[in-house]
Amino acid sequence: MVFTQALKRRKKYAITFWIILFNLFGLSTYAQKIDSAQTIPDTLLFKIQKAQSLITEVNSANKKGYNLQVLSSALAEIQTSINPLKEEFKQKKTVIDAKSLLSYELILKDASQRLTKLREILVKHTNDLQAASEQVVGLSSDTLFAITSVGVDEKRYYQSQLLDIKNRLQRTGETTGANLEGVSRLLAEVSATDIAVNDLRTQVAERLEQSGRSALGREAPLIWQVPWFSVNDGDFLEHVRTSYLGQKQILSYFIESTWDKRVLTLLFALAFFFWVHRNFKLAKRPAVTRKLGELRFEYLKPFPVLATVIVGLSIIPLFEQGAPSLYIELLQLALLLSITIHLRKVLPANQLKGWILLVFTFTVLVVISSVNSTGSLLRLLLIAANIFFVYLGFRLYGKLKIPQFPKKYTRFVLIVLMGFNVLSIILNVFGRISLAKAISLTGVVGLVQFIGLAVFVQLVLDALELQLKISSCSKGFFSRVSHNRTRATVKKLLLLVSILLWIIVFLINMNMTSGTLSFFDALLAKERSFGSIRFTLGNILFFVVIIYVANKLQKNVPILFGEGNLSYEGQVEQKSSKVALIRLIIIVLALLLAITASGLPMDRVTVVLGALGVGIGLGMQNIVNNFVSGIILIFERPFRIGDFVELADKKGRVKDIGIRSSKLVTQQGSEVIIPNGDLLSGRLVNWTLSHDYVKTEFLFKVNVATDLEVLKKVIEQEVSHTEHAMDKMPTEVLVNGITAGAIEIKVMAWVGNIYVEPSFRSDLMRRLLTKFNEIGIQIA
Repeated sequence: MVFTQALKRRKKYAITFWIILFNLFGLSTYAQKIDSAQTIPDTLLFKIQKAQSLITEVNSANKKGYNLQVLSSALAEIQTSINPLKEEFKQKKTVIDAKSLLSYELILKDASQRLTKLREILVKHTNDLQAASEQVVGLSSDTLFAITSVGVDEKRYYQSQLLDIKNRLQRTGETTGANLEGVSRLLAEVSATDIAVNDLRTQVAERLEQSGRSALGREAPLIWQVPWFSVNDGDFLEHVRTSYLGQKQILSYFIESTWDKRVLTLLFALAFFFWVHRNFKLAKRPAVTRKLGELRFEYLKPFPVLATVIVGLSIIPLFEQGAPSLYIELLQLALLLSITIHLRKVLPANQLKGWILLVFTFTVLVVISSVNSTGSLLRLLLIAANIFFVYLGFRLYGKLKIPQFPKKYTRFVLIVLMGFNVLSIILNVFGRISLAKAISLTGVVGLVQFIGLAVFVQLVLDALELQLKISSCSKGFFSRVSHNRTRATVKKLLLLVSILLWIIVFLINMNMTSGTLSFFDALLAKERSFGSIRFTLGNILFFVVIIYVANKLQKNVPILFGEGNLSYEGQVEQKSSKVALIRLIIIVLALLLAITASGLPMDRVTVVLGALGVGIGLGMQNIVNNFVSGIILIFERPFRIGDFVELADKKGRVKDIGIRSSKLVTQQGSEVIIPNGDLLSGRLVNWTLSHDYVKTEFLFKVNVATDLEVLKKVIEQEVSHTEHAMDKMPTEVLVNGITAGAIEIKVMAWVGNIYVEPSFRSDLMRRLLTKFNEIGIQIA
């Protein structure tokens, strides 16, 4: 019975299990049907979104463009810069001087660098366009985007979207292809131009090599063996035209590529203009005019336009050492014209005529030198110009006086002028024309620049003199310094700058700039060794310069805080104890910069510091003690510069607080140097720490019959009438002692300033003696 019931229950459970399993199988089959129905729409939606994203991205890039117009303009600019060079090199018989070849080399080098940048940009654009084109083609060929009349019902729901995307893909592909074609065409032009530039650079290198081998060789026949023109007239004019185009291209390239340096020169010139113009405006103030009167300068005017032009033209070579010689020659010509206009009312009539003749002859020489021709006509004109400058140098030698420069410099420039022009005549006669032109221009430009630098120096000195006078009246910065010393220092500095400018222009005209710079670069940058230490001469030079400048700077720091000479009215300026702190900061920073510039490795510096530590421990305790004491004095400030202090048997006014020691000026005028350690550890009395007044006292004896009340009133009255006495502080008259025939009186009075205490006592005792004699008080 039990067995039967259990069997029934088991059958019931089995039937239930099969029913559930059958239902689960039906659900699974239904889910698979649903998934298969949703596969195509889900994949299609993803593809549609991807296509829309790609189309948007590519269209955005196409809309922004690939700067093809800008890149084409840059390429056209490069081609324009090298076209005159192509024309000049096509003329096989053209003799190009070494200076022009070096300028051409710079132009071609710059063109090659710019072409390299263009090629890199275009290659990147090509890669981007090709990648975008491949993506567009890949999506266009996708079967999911195919629109058919028979297919899945869900796919037909997106028919309009698929048609729109297909059209947009087609338009995007066409635009991308057009951009790719434009970029490829421009890239091909860049490559062709680059090949042409490389060919020109090869020709320039070959001609430079030939020019170097034939530096002193004959370039043309002897002067009597050539016709008036080296070629027929038509070819000669074409020759002049190509020479002009080549020189013009050199100047255009240099002016465009170095505009930033001219901006710097322009800023210096404008600073000079506003400096001078502002000081002239200040000089017109009534208070300044009463003291200085009307200021007149021979070279400087209240509105210094021409002076500013002369200053700007004079300092340009300092910032443009790599300038072509023709640029320098035109620069000197412009400087001559500016000086002519500026000094037309200063020079006498005969000197002005000679000056104009110099300007004209120099202009002719520049024109002759810029034409590459071996014909006898131009060579004879060059010789005529050389003879004129030799004659000019001979006439000026011993007579020309330029006060801005020592006489030996003037003679040296004139010797260079005559010697170079004589050498130019010899080289011209024997057929070395390029070298003759270079040497002739170098000598003449040397004289022209020397005169221009003299005017430049005088203009700056006049501007400095104006500044000194204005500062003296207004208690400005320059009122604290010695005017004579400032004039001498600035004149020395201007002399050094002028020598540097003259040498730079000389090297440019002689085509020696690159060689000189390469020599000094190799000399200063070459690594050398001393034992295990490696260094360069450049690092050592930087080290010395930094230390020298820091030393000069820290010595002149007191001027910034008024620790200079008397002002214009003779008043003593207030002094500050911050000077020592700033000096310390300058020294520490200079030491760190110098160590960094020296290139010494830090392990070597650590060894040196360790050795210094040992030295401090063994024998430098006092030095370090004084050094640390100086730092403590700076921050603690127990006294200031100008205070009246007393230490042991030394009493005086603090003149300077240094890093190691301080200086006192005694009442006798002597200077006492006291180590800072003694000042910090000794018993120091500062009479003027919180105030400058002091109580003075003196003793004298009077007769025992003297009325003390009358005596007291007389003393108080005379003290009040004495200069520098303090009225609000009472005068004390005390009986200090009594003897058989006299009474000792002690007088104590307050003086407004400790520095006048001796004169106050002297004046008071003189007044008392006079008064006592008048009223009959006898001094015992």
